[in-house]
Amino acid sequence: MKKEPVFADPTRKAVLSLIFVGFPVACPGVSFAWASSRSSPVAFEMDEQKKIGLGLIGFGIFFTFLGVILFFDRGLLALGNILWLAGVALLLGWYSAWKLFSSRANYKGSASFLLGLFFIFVRWPILGIIFELYGCIVLFGGFWPSVKVFLYQIPVVGWIIQYPVLLLGWLGRGSGR
Repeated sequence: MKKEPVFADPTRKAVLSLIFVGFPVACPGVSFAWASSRSSPVAFEMDEQKKIGLGLIGFGIFFTFLGVILFFDRGLLALGNILWLAGVALLLGWYSAWKLFSSRANYKGSASFLLGLFFIFVRWPILGIIFELYGCIVLFGGFWPSVKVFLYQIPVVGWIIQYPVLLLGWLGRGSGR
């Protein structure tokens, strides 16, 4: 029996592009709002709920990043977390999101993420971000092989990941000889 590649699902590729890159990368087979006027048939159309979920995840990541850049601003971090959680719930569906956070295998990641969210709300943002990062790594640890395949497909990032020694040599030559 022939195994399909890890990245056979175009929706997973679109979601990973928004989560890890911050903007949707061209994903054949996935139609976003600005590309839905194409006349050719598309293999998979994203419904409105998933589009809104992707947008909320993107805004959540943006506000979290902005909160970290602005010296761990508590308001921006809390807004980013709320938008990200709402986006995940809309993207996966309420029941699937509940199953993700409440499955027995993910208790440690869920507890860590929620503890980090609590620390952000009680004005300990650095500790909260540390707990949230650990919780995300534990919760979404099964996606790392898919993320790796996705990152290899991004033109510049894929080359840097595949050939880090060449990049270091190239950077070393231009450092003032």
